[in-house]
Amino acid sequence: MITGFMDSGKTTLIHETLFEQGFGRGERTLLLSCEEGEVEYDMAGFEREDVTLVQIRDPSEFKNGRLLELEEEYHPDQVMIEYNGTWEIAHILEADFPKGWVIYQSLATVDGSTYEMYYNNMRQMMKEQLFRADVVIFNRCDDNTPKSKFRRTVKAINRAAQLVYERKDGTIDQGGDEELPYDLSSDFLELPDSDYGIWYLDAMDHPKNYDGKKVKFLALIYNPPQNKGKGMFVPGRFAMNCCEADTQFIGFKCKYKDADKIPHKSWQELTAEVRIEWAKEYRGKGPVLYPVEIKEAKEPEDPLVYFT
Repeated sequence: MITGFMDSGKTTLIHETLFEQGFGRGERTLLLSCEEGEVEYDMAGFEREDVTLVQIRDPSEFKNGRLLELEEEYHPDQVMIEYNGTWEIAHILEADFPKGWVIYQSLATVDGSTYEMYYNNMRQMMKEQLFRADVVIFNRCDDNTPKSKFRRTVKAINRAAQLVYERKDGTIDQGGDEELPYDLSSDFLELPDSDYGIWYLDAMDHPKNYDGKKVKFLALIYNPPQNKGKGMFVPGRFAMNCCEADTQFIGFKCKYKDADKIPHKSWQELTAEVRIEWAKEYRGKGPVLYPVEIKEAKEPEDPLVYFT
């Protein structure tokens, strides 16, 4: 499944996948196109590659038996879906798929030259395209593309997504996308509220970079009564992505022998050592905090933190 706004490069990606990468060569491919973009399909190339193009003109077709009709008519080995950038993603996620149809991978294409404009003015629609994507491809990038900013906005929506930056000439930009607001080479990081969201995303994505470091930040404590006796609590912050309805608590597992003494929903200034350990809360290895110092603190004027 390929999502993204019109003119974001979906049709071009489909052509490259089918013709240059030979995706499914020798097999029957059914291509469901949910919109008509500026780039026309190569119908002669489709015939050579055994690709059948079918237009889906209304999202109701995902629920009215249309997909079953297509399965019975074409018996495809694989299906590609060019999804409409203005439709809610729920239409495809709740579709009545024929037996054997599963969404194997979801790609989202984004025009890097217009992303900030769309994100600032049509944020909810942009989120629809990104929040279930396995890979987000920013195309039409150049040396001035703020990759670190793009990464943070995507990761705030979909932390599992892989990001790819493609330059205007079609080559993949191999340069790093990290422009952290603090000195990662330091063994001690004192994090103002403005850096907490950025640190959280980077620590979850690259935990080894923080192993053994000490961090200091203002934390809201999650330590409900059912935690009693477990020797742990979760220091974190409520972070806003785009609106109050989109606020979420983000924090780290913290092991502390006197955890029962730390009040639930209290504000604390926490200094802790980061150790990378296996934790069931992470379903694998991740940052676990070990307090060095905890001081009671006042609630800040703005209790929310942000990802940008």
